[in-house]
Amino acid sequence: AGPSPIRGGRWHGLLRGHSNPFHATRGAGRQHPRSSARWRPALRWLIAAAAFGWAGAALAWSEHTYGTWQALAVMPAIRDAAPVKVESLDAFLAAEDTGLAALLARDEQWERTHVPTYPPRPAALAYEAGGPAATRRQRFLAALRINPNCELPLYLQLRPGMQPPAGQVVPWTEVTTLRHETTARDQSFVRLREGESVRVLGVIASASGEPDDGLDIGLWDDNGTPWGRRDGFGHQPFGDAALEFASQAPFHMGFYHEAWIVYEAASFLRRTYPEYRIHLYRSLAAFALANGHPYWGWRFAGWALHYEQDLTQPYHATVLPGVSVARMLWINTLDILGMHGAKERAIRFVSNRHLALENYQYHRMRNDYLQHDMDDPLLAALRDTSRDALQLRYTDNTPRQIVSLQAHAWADRTDAALVRDMPARYISDPDYVFEQTEPDIDMAAVMQQATPERQADLAHLLAELLQHFGTHTRVFIASLLPQSH
Repeated sequence: AGPSPIRGGRWHGLLRGHSNPFHATRGAGRQHPRSSARWRPALRWLIAAAAFGWAGAALAWSEHTYGTWQALAVMPAIRDAAPVKVESLDAFLAAEDTGLAALLARDEQWERTHVPTYPPRPAALAYEAGGPAATRRQRFLAALRINPNCELPLYLQLRPGMQPPAGQVVPWTEVTTLRHETTARDQSFVRLREGESVRVLGVIASASGEPDDGLDIGLWDDNGTPWGRRDGFGHQPFGDAALEFASQAPFHMGFYHEAWIVYEAASFLRRTYPEYRIHLYRSLAAFALANGHPYWGWRFAGWALHYEQDLTQPYHATVLPGVSVARMLWINTLDILGMHGAKERAIRFVSNRHLALENYQYHRMRNDYLQHDMDDPLLAALRDTSRDALQLRYTDNTPRQIVSLQAHAWADRTDAALVRDMPARYISDPDYVFEQTEPDIDMAAVMQQATPERQADLAHLLAELLQHFGTHTRVFIASLLPQSH
């Protein structure tokens, strides 16, 4: 990843009482010695209002499984791996009761030390070895602090157009707790039986979509759920706490590279936790693989991979793509003066563009699978290994210092490409509410009416972003493979 541009650079005279220009600096927690509290409430309202747009766009990439299939199909260690035996979660927990208790205790200490603003797990939720077998699964899910209503069935997701054999269908309602804003209803799932053999690639790919199926829903104490009041995460930092899908956003976004002034105004942006989820699930994956439970090892790996992939999406790594710090301040100056239109437009545009990008990606990739067009530039980009060797080996710092930084660096050019290539109705009309004005909108079909130049330009942009997705997917999975010496 190249260095992220400093968005907004310097600005002059926009803050009352500051005659000299400031230099906008990346990195949370850096404070300017001459910062004033006067501008904070207004800027905080802009960012908080934008967060309601993020809430409806908490998917970074729609259907991670579509991308993971391609990214790992060119990784021989996974593609050609010997099949693994399916194991129930209850069997895994029973076999590793003592080891899991120690592992989760160590991981909790790591989170408290290394994840900024991490809300410590309440002591009552610690996983204790030797507890009642009847409550073992419940206690394990509580220690992970995930939605206890997730059934976690044994299943594989099938490619679009494929149908599971009669009697082996898993209803989409069993896969996800969500009843709204989910693409699961459009997918096909096949039930697995304990003890049968299954390909590793299928396990990882299917699991890489699971965190969008309800694992992180309702975890905040203002979400109105019993587990939200128990889990100790506090109030939802942004998004509408009353909306089902919005509650997962702070676990799937990582705003690590904003200007200091943004964090000064909106400290809640520091409360994003993909690093926590990645480390927790990667620890479980490594433990399961090392102790003879490859099915759950690779399933946990898929869970961790999801959050890593989320951070490759520019709209999940940047607060307001296309809006410089100087522009944010100017919008707030106008808002303070009673001219609210600029703020409302900025919020609508960012939300619509985020959703338009995901919608286009989802429908185009789904159509590729249905038409068996594996040479489409988007799918080919996911299989492109040309830059894999340029990436450093995965470490605990990779999600923040490499993956999200790269996405942040691409944020403004992604926003500019959407403005340049997509019809203005969908991304630059403040009266248009994406996926509400037209609930069944298909941006892949819309773009077929655009000029060939615009179609090619947008496809090129998305191919670049999905190439990042593919590379970081393989780097992460490689970190769990036995290292050759």
